[in-house]
Amino acid sequence: MCGIVGYIGNKNATPILINGLQCLEYRGYDSAGIAIVQNGKINIVKDKGRVSNLKNICSNANLNSNIGIAHTRWATHGRPAKINSHPHIDNSGNFAAVHNGIIENYNELKEFLTLKGYSFLSETDTEVIPNLIHYYYTNIISDNDKFLKAVNSAVDKLRGSYALEIISSLYPDQIIVVRKDSPLVIGKGNGENFIASDIPAMLYYTKDFYLLEDNEYAVIYKDNITFFDNFLSEHSKTIKNIEWDANATEKNGYEDYMLKEIYEQPNSIRETIGSRLELGEKCSFDDINFTLEYLKSINKIYIVACGTAMHAGLVGKNAIEKLCKIPTEVEIASEFRYCEPIVDKNTLCIYISQSGETADTIAALKLAKEKGAKTLAISNVIGSSITREADYTIYTHAGPEIAVASTKAYTSQVVLMVILAIHFSEILGTSDKEYINKLKSDILDLPAKIEVILSETNIIQEFANKVYTEHDMYFLGRGTDYDVAMEGSLKLKEISYIHSEAYAAGELKHGPIALIENGVTVISIITNSNLVEKTLSNVQEVITRGAKTLVITNQKLTNTDFNFVITIPETNSIISPILSVIPLQFLAYYIAKNKGLDVDKPRNLAKSVTVE
Repeated sequence: MCGIVGYIGNKNATPILINGLQCLEYRGYDSAGIAIVQNGKINIVKDKGRVSNLKNICSNANLNSNIGIAHTRWATHGRPAKINSHPHIDNSGNFAAVHNGIIENYNELKEFLTLKGYSFLSETDTEVIPNLIHYYYTNIISDNDKFLKAVNSAVDKLRGSYALEIISSLYPDQIIVVRKDSPLVIGKGNGENFIASDIPAMLYYTKDFYLLEDNEYAVIYKDNITFFDNFLSEHSKTIKNIEWDANATEKNGYEDYMLKEIYEQPNSIRETIGSRLELGEKCSFDDINFTLEYLKSINKIYIVACGTAMHAGLVGKNAIEKLCKIPTEVEIASEFRYCEPIVDKNTLCIYISQSGETADTIAALKLAKEKGAKTLAISNVIGSSITREADYTIYTHAGPEIAVASTKAYTSQVVLMVILAIHFSEILGTSDKEYINKLKSDILDLPAKIEVILSETNIIQEFANKVYTEHDMYFLGRGTDYDVAMEGSLKLKEISYIHSEAYAAGELKHGPIALIENGVTVISIITNSNLVEKTLSNVQEVITRGAKTLVITNQKLTNTDFNFVITIPETNSIISPILSVIPLQFLAYYIAKNKGLDVDKPRNLAKSVTVE
């Protein structure tokens, strides 16, 4: 879950590396560091804390080199500390490495190297890597490709996940990179080349990228890149042009990325809809070619994801079952692998991941493929790992999402899942055409309705001002409103650090009501006309016990006992989560701001979870 950057060219590497780290800081911000080859030696500067700390140190240091690697850390092995910060260097001072991932067998490698006379300064798993490279380097007789062979020999001994960048003072004209189960992309420039964990870090410099595969090496010079497989056989590789706008990674006048991304939702949903859905036409998915025969053969659909993406999957489950009549289950990716899922050739498995690099989700996808299921990935990042593993891929086109807490990616995922359900139903003929046409019209109206919500935030700000000092909050809903309650609760936890729980409203009196006492805050979502009376009864139960209540609704409610009511535009209940979640995104945001917290970089979290 760390971010790594590299540069080789004719320019001073340091400002480019720092800028790249700042673009990738959503991947980890416990510490940061850079390594350059300067005057025949490796010069490393690193420090605990944010990239801004490193930037200040580097501004006062004489760091001038045309080659370097850099790292922003989310701590796994070893506490956040300067000594555990990357880059790490071998005992000889000739090899330095940065690493995103986890080396599972680092203890045995450390023991092996200790017996060979190597010593270690840090608590990290990464420090074994440069020392292992040095060990093999000293034992290779041939001078031909000696650096690459040493890296390959060391990597062959690693178990786990890794994206690695390695430099050497003995080879000041090249960077060697390799990846397995952790993301790494190479940006091609004119007389310069760039390396990063994610594309946004390089958009200022290039839009031409090589997407590295698992167990693939690249030896990178300023004007050349050579690719090798795990056996060091050289091969060619196709370059990919990514048309993301570099300005999309800027705040553009907003105080925070999260706020910017909340306000970007009308446009991100328009982009996700794209040409897939038009009134009077059947939905179009050029990315997949599912036939009537295949869809009829499906006996079950699994939707597998983590966190916010899993909540989007719950809304997708409702849409698929309602429109397509296919039994659908939603599984947490980290559980799916170990629950012995009943998956075969008649199962369709859909995997949702904003980054496309979520380790648990990718591992679950590989398991389903082994069992013979068709796999479909939904991601926001073109060329990400999950999109290359899956049989089929569809993209949300939400644009870069920088804040750790997902907002626009979530609503785009929900929109795409619903359009996919419509597409399946049109092939299967399982839904009334008039109903489908009305649903399509409602989807096309979503951006305008979101803009209405975005223009009326006073009530949610007032409510946030009253409750931001509380320690516990509860969210209630039924049906898809319960799905939204879970997402709203997660957002609050993620960025405000307030303990919150979401409950299906009907379950309230089966235990959770014991937690309700005078002054406790309860937030309820009521958007399904068939469930209004039932949910209102549950809300009344908490009011009776002294709870403060916020209700988010698009229904005409006669009850006037609520402390606050936020009215959102009415729409089809299948897509109401796209509208009802936005006030909850604002609620989490304003509470966190009232508490003086960093909403874009909440503690202990990272945007792309590339470790299990």
